[in-house]
Amino acid sequence: MPMITTRPDATRRASLAPAAALFRSLGDPTRLALLRRLAGGEARVVDLCTELGLGQSTVSTHLACLRDCGLVDYRPQGRASVYYLTRPELMDLLLVAEALLATTGDAVELCPRYGTASAEERLPHLVTREEDRSR
Repeated sequence: MPMITTRPDATRRASLAPAAALFRSLGDPTRLALLRRLAGGEARVVDLCTELGLGQSTVSTHLACLRDCGLVDYRPQGRASVYYLTRPELMDLLLVAEALLATTGDAVELCPRYGTASAEERLPHLVTREEDRSR
């Protein structure tokens, strides 16, 4: 993967495309859960479904995405496929991300564009004012 650089030229944006694609592949909670589980060891699709409480088609779709990105692969075992991480350093990246989240507190969670917090959680002062008006 190309290094992220600080080149001021027009190709800088294009050079960031692979990194952006990597982070998009990691930007889904289901895929993160699959990666975290596979960090603990290889697993069959049926085991991943059971452990994560997800349907087979959901797990297979997300594993296909991760496989297309080169982050996981599988080996046949009888009639089953056993998935595993191809890049153990991926877990280092996820650990750094968790440390970053710990230092930013609720900032990412409350982000209006990418956070998962509700409007009430992001803007409690506005919700409170509207509730006061309706009384």
